[in-house]
Amino acid sequence: MLEEEIILPGHRACPGCGGAIAERLILNTLGRNTILFGEGVCASACTRNVTIPSMTLHFSGVVAGATGIISALEAKGKTDITVASFNGDGATSDIGFAKLSAGAERNDNLIHFCLDNEAYMNTGIQKSHLTPYKAWTTTTPWGKTTPKKNLPLLMAYHFIPYVATVSVAYPKDFISKVEKAKKIKGFKYIHVLCPCPTGWRFSAEKTIEVARLAVQTRVWPLYEVENGKLTITVKPKKRSVKDYLAIQGRFRHLTEEDIQQIERHVDKEWERLERLEQTGI
Repeated sequence: MLEEEIILPGHRACPGCGGAIAERLILNTLGRNTILFGEGVCASACTRNVTIPSMTLHFSGVVAGATGIISALEAKGKTDITVASFNGDGATSDIGFAKLSAGAERNDNLIHFCLDNEAYMNTGIQKSHLTPYKAWTTTTPWGKTTPKKNLPLLMAYHFIPYVATVSVAYPKDFISKVEKAKKIKGFKYIHVLCPCPTGWRFSAEKTIEVARLAVQTRVWPLYEVENGKLTITVKPKKRSVKDYLAIQGRFRHLTEEDIQQIERHVDKEWERLERLEQTGI
């Protein structure tokens, strides 16, 4: 990572924002020979305060805009510049999914980062397709009734060169995956879980603790898919999902039966990953 930060001091994100930590890790790993396109968490609270070329479009069309940058660079014969696009969970999984899928189908030479705080946080904590089952949001006051979309695996089934999940609580794993993506030609997709103290209802100093619990309980498994081969990169000793849910106010309405149902779903999805690790995508 760079000794001199790409993100300047100060940002407009909430205290404890997981997205601000993620953006620092990403940009300092990619380095200065990078063009950033799109918005990070909460309408780009952090990424406009950077010292590399940075621009944006309406968040529904970020991948399409980044593709334009790539095409312009290729027309000029500039192939050594990394183009990275940032979007939140709603823009990636919902509003902008068609453009994301099209970019993957074309195999554009792009790294797309989904900065996932699991709701539309900047407009009032409304649910997105990446909001977890039973999580409180302002539009699901009794809990979301459908599961979180498995977007990383959905992108893997576009048969792009590289897909990875990362966590701010595991920076070595995070950085190594960004470094690997930078070296691969074609469309790369990295999905970042970004805990949000405001929307998830936990104290700002607990961001890393919450992110670590997500991995330790296997709610957020860390893996990569390189040319169809899936590898689980962190295999924690399983902790109870209740440890992760209990620290967040957005799950305080859950019954014991709800918690058990979520635990069963987490176990089932982990078993699916273990099978895919053996068989490939």
